[in-house]
Amino acid sequence: MLVTLIAAARGSSLLDARFGDDRPLDVAGWQALERAVPALLPLAAAELRYCSPTASSRQTGVALGLAPLSQLALRDCDMGRWQGMTLQEVTLREPQAVEAWLADPRSAPHGGEPLLAFVSRVGGWLDTRPVGEDGRVVAVTEPSVIRAALLYALRVPPHAYWRTEVHPLSVLSISGGPGRWSLRVG
Repeated sequence: MLVTLIAAARGSSLLDARFGDDRPLDVAGWQALERAVPALLPLAAAELRYCSPTASSRQTGVALGLAPLSQLALRDCDMGRWQGMTLQEVTLREPQAVEAWLADPRSAPHGGEPLLAFVSRVGGWLDTRPVGEDGRVVAVTEPSVIRAALLYALRVPPHAYWRTEVHPLSVLSISGGPGRWSLRVG
């Protein structure tokens, strides 16, 4: 099976990125998507097409001609009481909690989902995808979900999550199946 994950076009500037951001695409996001459509359009040929439930993921998927099915398992990490806040806002209010969250992948000082649980949830989605006749799956989701999928597929330590960048409209392809995923470059 080949799973291709596409990072949704942006719904806000990087400086205004908020935990659990569900805003629709902004002007810059639509413009970037318009430029990317020709290169990403062939992915719409995949038999199985999904997206996270956020507005930006749905809009990106529709613009790419995917007509994607929304999947709760592809939602961003549950950030509990930090939901809707920027990292800067949270750091000003709860500096020790942010430090604990970044240092320990099992911690959830925000009352939401620990990083390890998030990675496991995304990995569970990967491992349980049905395989269509063409063996291809495509999904549009948040960059954080793609980072989690990368960690799960490669079985790298959780701290690698903080050292991985995924930009809007980036594409990650992994192949294989449960317990035997490989990164595909190119």
